[in-house]
Amino acid sequence: MSETPLVINDNGAWCWFQDDRALVDPVAQVLLVGSVASPQGPGGDHRGGNIEVATYNLVTGEKATHVLHENLESDDHNAPALLIRPDGRYLAMYAKHKTDNYSRFRISVRPHDASAWQAEEVFDWTELADGRGATYSNVYRLSGEGRSYNFVRAVNDDQSIMLSTDDGSSWAYGGKLFTRPKIGYVNGYTRYYSDGQDRIDLITTDHHPRDFNNNIYHGYLQGNALHASDGTIVNGAILGSKGVNQDQLSVIFSANLVHDGDELTHGWTSDVKRQGEQIAAVISCRANDVNGVLYQEQRLDHDDHRLLYAKFDGTSWELHPLAKAGAALLPHEQDYTGLGAIDPYDLNRVYVSTPIDPASGLATEHYEIYSGTTHDDGQSWTWEAITSDSEVDNLRPMVVAGDPLRHIVCWFRGQMSSSQDYTTEMVAMIQPYS
Repeated sequence: MSETPLVINDNGAWCWFQDDRALVDPVAQVLLVGSVASPQGPGGDHRGGNIEVATYNLVTGEKATHVLHENLESDDHNAPALLIRPDGRYLAMYAKHKTDNYSRFRISVRPHDASAWQAEEVFDWTELADGRGATYSNVYRLSGEGRSYNFVRAVNDDQSIMLSTDDGSSWAYGGKLFTRPKIGYVNGYTRYYSDGQDRIDLITTDHHPRDFNNNIYHGYLQGNALHASDGTIVNGAILGSKGVNQDQLSVIFSANLVHDGDELTHGWTSDVKRQGEQIAAVISCRANDVNGVLYQEQRLDHDDHRLLYAKFDGTSWELHPLAKAGAALLPHEQDYTGLGAIDPYDLNRVYVSTPIDPASGLATEHYEIYSGTTHDDGQSWTWEAITSDSEVDNLRPMVVAGDPLRHIVCWFRGQMSSSQDYTTEMVAMIQPYS
């Protein structure tokens, strides 16, 4: 890795339920990073809530920041999901955090050029979602189908589908992935990974871990059917359907699992990637959930979180400890952690953000980024510190796909008090793949 991270955008953050938040355009040799600016950062109120795409030319080093929507809403949940269309133009999709009923999208004017965008258009969820709002964008194109999908938390706060047959120029409602009675805030939290050809893998929860002691499930979409990990079809006609209960998928983490004397509960999804028959996932959970801290009349248990690594070998899942993730990142969100990400080109390499050095077990003053490698499918790990002795927190890493010749890790660093209050910048470390 380069010794000093590159600042890609001096004011930005992202949640982790939108993708792709960053990608490489191999034709233009440009890294694109989507994020949401904060009024607490550079630019202040004038810039706060801007939906932005920052670009970095991997050859010349030239940087630029392009605004998709000024002052939309100061909330990291609104980060744009990016896609390169077959014609080379970029598609960006974004939504507010359940405060209105629109999924918004823009398409770049020219191929391989983020400097100018067509006018914003919207997909209106008002009637479909009974006016309860839409959140998140996860946009993928399957070349084998000629269709593009956008997965949005919308109808009944379940994962819902937008569908396009013209590469995102227009969208229609495509049905629901999941459905179940709502408990608490919303229903399942889902992470996706697409091969870009004919399959989209996912991992999902039951509900919000604040409201429910979640299992974590895996499945995949292929040929208009939703499958469990072993290929069993759990819904043979996804498009236009009302969805199924996610508990019909394959369980990869069971609530109340005991490992080495630690009881693990309240799972949450962090990342999923696939190569051939092998699939890897990173999961966060609480350990020994007994502390009980009273906050605003709600009893929170947040003093010990863990990151877990799950691996599917084509036949079965194995689950192993990955790293200790420390106490809650935010006092009012007892299940937020620094998170972990998997290298899409090497499922045996991960990146984690944690205030506990996974090699030594010692606490650090701030969240640092560590790279872990395994040679036994996650049973043991070798760790390298990517950041150290930082003056601020380093959070929510992701490994950027699009150029298998370059290894690019992005995250944001700074101070974060809530999803709406942060002073952070987007950074990247870039090196050739070894």
